Amino acid sequence: MSPARKHCLVAYATPARQYLWPIELPPEATVAAALAACRAAVGESADGLPIPWDSAPVGVFGTLRARTAPCADGDRIELYRPLERDPRTRRRERVARERRGGR
Repeated sequence: MSPARKHCLVAYATPARQYLWPIELPPEATVAAALAACRAAVGESADGLPIPWDSAPVGVFGTLRARTAPCADGDRIELYRPLERDPRTRRRERVARERRGGR
C-alpha cells in the first residue's frame, strides 16, 4: 500500500486569467515543496507569461504564509502578484478628485 498523499491546488492570477494547478504531495510537504512540484509540472511560464515562482509572496486561502510552512490536504496555495499601487492611496486620490469635481 502506498503512503497517504495530500492534494493541493496551486493558484496564480493575472488581470486577464486565473491559473489553477492540482498537485499531489507527500504528507510532510511544505508550501515550498508544493510550489516546486507545480513548477516541475508546469514549467517557468503559463501561456508565455512568466510565473514568479521564487519571488512572489505566497499564501494559503488568502493568508500569507512562509514557504517553510506545512500545507494541509485540500489547501489552495496562492502566488500573489505585487500591487501596482496601494489601494488606500488610489481611494484617497479618487475621493480627492470627486471632491474637486463638485460631487
